[in-house]
Amino acid sequence: MAVFLGQALCFLFPQARELCAMLCMASITAVEKHLVALRACDLCPRMLKPVVVGRPVEARVILVGQAPGDKEPKLGRPFAWTAGKTLFKWFGQSLGWTENETRNCFYFAAVCRCFPGKRKEGGDRVPAPEEISNCARWLELEFALLRPALVLPVGKLAIAQFLPVAPLTEQIGKSFAIEYRGHPVDVIPLPHPSGASPWHRMEPGVTLLKQALALIAAHPAVKTPGRLR
Repeated sequence: MAVFLGQALCFLFPQARELCAMLCMASITAVEKHLVALRACDLCPRMLKPVVVGRPVEARVILVGQAPGDKEPKLGRPFAWTAGKTLFKWFGQSLGWTENETRNCFYFAAVCRCFPGKRKEGGDRVPAPEEISNCARWLELEFALLRPALVLPVGKLAIAQFLPVAPLTEQIGKSFAIEYRGHPVDVIPLPHPSGASPWHRMEPGVTLLKQALALIAAHPAVKTPGRLR
């Protein structure tokens, strides 16, 4: 919250810019300390390290993915492979932002921050309930630290952390006002951009995705994100 206070002071009192810079620096330092602790997490022995985290930005929007794939740990960032290319294409078309700008404007979180590994029959393993519960404490801390105005859960597993389980046709293209761990927040769900899923490439998914992206573009937290570049 310090960064938002700092920006308000800068707007009202231009002479307070030095104080603004100090507040913003202190706030980013808190996010950096959180990420250091998160990277050291070893609560889930079946999860494969390293922990994958996003940039230390204090944003009013938290994007919550499901779990890293096998490429993200090697590349060191969330949504680093094909699903990420699709995701950033969506934001580029709807918000006019590059991937770099999106990573600077949204705080990237996930239901689980480590790669779960592969299933014997192929495909990524779905995180176990206890792994999801273990990692939820980090998301709760991020809510307390950032107090976001908007959450963008990407994919069914992420959406289920905030909304009752329902078909995507009843969730995508809509905005929901909820309370998460005592924090009021708007939720605009997105389908998973995986190439393995045709949902977002065929109707009604195409139309509902456009509606969701339009809602995101119009949200005050995105129009005036209060972010640090």
